[in-house]
Amino acid sequence: MSPATPEPAPVAAPEPRNSGAALELLVHGVGGTTPHEMLDDPRTVRVTGDGTAAVYRRADDLRAEAEPDRFRDGPVPEAYCWSNLTSGNGTRALWLLLLPFMVVNLAHWMRPSATGHARSARLYGVLVRLVALTLTVLLTAAACEVALDLAAWQCAGAAACTEGRSWLGFLAVSEGGWWSQPGRRLTVAAVVPTALVALLWYLSHRTWSAYEAQRPPRGEDEHDDRPALGRPGFWYGRRLVARLRAAHTAAGLLTVAAAVAGAAARHDRGTGDTLRTALGWSVEGAIAAGAVVVVVVVCRRGRSERRLDGRLDRALVTRLPGSAAALLLLSALYASWSRPDWRSSGALPGDTAFSVLILGQGTLILLLAAVALRLHRRDPGPRTALGGLAGPAVAVLACALGGVMTGGVAQRVADWLDGPGTPGTGDGPIAGPPLLLSWQASAIPVLLILLLVPSLFLIARTALAARRLAPVVEAEYAGEAADRVRTRRIAGVRAAAALTDAAPVLVGLLAAATLLLGAAGVLGTWATGTVPAEAFDGAPAVLDGAAEACQALGSWLVGLGFILFVTWGRRAYRDASARRTIGILWDVGTFWPRAAHPFAPPCYAERAVPDLAWRMASWTGRTGGRLVISGHSQGSVLAAAAVWQLPHTTRRRVALLTYGSPLERLYGRWFPAYFGAEPLGGLHREVHCWRNLWRRTDPIGGPVRLPAEHGKPEVDHPPLRDPVVYGRTHDHPLPEPILGHADYQADPAFARERAALLDRLPPALPLPVPRQRSQGPDDTEGPAPHGSSGRSSG
Repeated sequence: MSPATPEPAPVAAPEPRNSGAALELLVHGVGGTTPHEMLDDPRTVRVTGDGTAAVYRRADDLRAEAEPDRFRDGPVPEAYCWSNLTSGNGTRALWLLLLPFMVVNLAHWMRPSATGHARSARLYGVLVRLVALTLTVLLTAAACEVALDLAAWQCAGAAACTEGRSWLGFLAVSEGGWWSQPGRRLTVAAVVPTALVALLWYLSHRTWSAYEAQRPPRGEDEHDDRPALGRPGFWYGRRLVARLRAAHTAAGLLTVAAAVAGAAARHDRGTGDTLRTALGWSVEGAIAAGAVVVVVVVCRRGRSERRLDGRLDRALVTRLPGSAAALLLLSALYASWSRPDWRSSGALPGDTAFSVLILGQGTLILLLAAVALRLHRRDPGPRTALGGLAGPAVAVLACALGGVMTGGVAQRVADWLDGPGTPGTGDGPIAGPPLLLSWQASAIPVLLILLLVPSLFLIARTALAARRLAPVVEAEYAGEAADRVRTRRIAGVRAAAALTDAAPVLVGLLAAATLLLGAAGVLGTWATGTVPAEAFDGAPAVLDGAAEACQALGSWLVGLGFILFVTWGRRAYRDASARRTIGILWDVGTFWPRAAHPFAPPCYAERAVPDLAWRMASWTGRTGGRLVISGHSQGSVLAAAAVWQLPHTTRRRVALLTYGSPLERLYGRWFPAYFGAEPLGGLHREVHCWRNLWRRTDPIGGPVRLPAEHGKPEVDHPPLRDPVVYGRTHDHPLPEPILGHADYQADPAFARERAALLDRLPPALPLPVPRQRSQGPDDTEGPAPHGSSGRSSG
């Protein structure tokens, strides 16, 4: 195999000798694209950046600033490619396993506007961070359930289960080895959840170093009242992520320690051994004290955005996980103490642990909803999703995803270990997973049936809307021969694009149903103490059969859902079409910094936004020229965020062109505190000029709804016609496609609006003439050595 060709170093563009340069900085959207496609040229050169994210130019445009006559009719195009920040090889599909963490992190940013209500905003952040902490505990508890309870406690303690499983031989009670005592089996099995916590810590630390440790272009705050996205520390949350990483790592290790020590302590309290009982209480008390410290650390400090905070709480970051690891080691030693009379039977008390977790999550989410309603009522936004309850609703979905993954793994492992038996029914060698997981699985078919009704309603409403839009479409193409099939297709695409606006209703219904069914699962477990199918024994045959069907179908659906997480994730990173289909949801989730959960997938914007801000500031400062940053789809969000980060002197030389933009339609409705009407209006006033292009057939982009004010025209262009031509013409002999969210640059309006933006920018600034240093006969031109003034000494 030949050695890999090293990647060529970026080629720096030369210093311009003419100050009249104009630049268009293109930023692509979801799904990514190549610089060759963005620049419409197979020959491109990387100007600056690396293999993860970089700025490219056409090879012929590398010295464009020195050749201004070539670009009198338009700007020099540059392409910023950031797709490798969110996609890559198939191993990144494992990031999809972090989906619950990503979703709960979204809930933090969905807070309603809190102008003048800082205390309520802080309380909102504390509650979301606590919900995120419960998800870490839930995932670790699921690993403990599989490794400690199902494998080490139940299966290794039953000869019928260990038969034919050589990998459990050294733990099997039937072998009578040193490791066969229950406490020692639990100690060995604790390696699995401990390794999971260590892996999450490693991934969080590694991705921070690779993706998010990029400083913004300025470190000072211009004004205290600047929008959040314009503050110096918004895209640099190093201190908070490190604190949360330490706290969540400690929480995971303490969860494992509690599972190991708790089983041994319960046995010792039943034997009457005073020494062991006191030691057990001491270990459990130390674990409880550590849990209190973790909660205090999570609640104490939130994000620091008004200044660039580069400090680290090094003592906390190292001592908290280290103390938790020491407690885990102490628990393992305590559980490994010889107890010859100890026998494992039944299952570990997982129902109690999972019930407490679910009740805690439900309580926190109800408190979060109360705070969100209070904030929304004080500053209501007419287009805010779910009346300010978007954050609590999304937090419910995060907990539901965690439950599906937890139940899926436990159910499938139990089914595998139980052989031909059915876990939880007593007809196999093991008792099976906690009953609560069976009740939750039984609720999934009910939830799907409940969602079927609004889904059918939306389908019917879309069909009726398409029929009503037919005459509107034909009126827009007046003068052309009507084609019923063509009209119906255009109207259908427009009606389907409007389904995006119905997402809040579906999310709200799903969250409410999930919350109620989760509560029903906890009550069912406590009330019956048996699996759902057996709880209805003696009931009418129809009800009994329905309960049995729901329990069986739900169990399979939970396992299937977990498998689909990995399958869809891998396909999304291997198949470009699948990536574009679900990419918008993933890219929205990873756009935001990790403010609630440190184990969420990395935030690509903490690399992309500083990249764009640095490029705009450095190019305008070096050339004095005009710049239009041109963003499509998610790229428009990155472009707006980067413009917010620019100093005032740079912003006045920059124009913003957005197209297919979800700035208001998605971000403004779901994240009102950061992209609502007030923040977007402030951006409109701060940037020199801004134009937004959109189509009615676009399911993602839309208008930003900013009127003309302060002498600036309206931001939104009238909706572009799509398709550009209705039927066949001499110029378009073949039918034109309905573009929807794609190919905005193909519309003639794009070039016109870009030229108009450049014309509205102030003239290029004159650059100072560089001073020529005197040269002696032995002098050569070149940069002055480090530490010299650059002047000749002769």
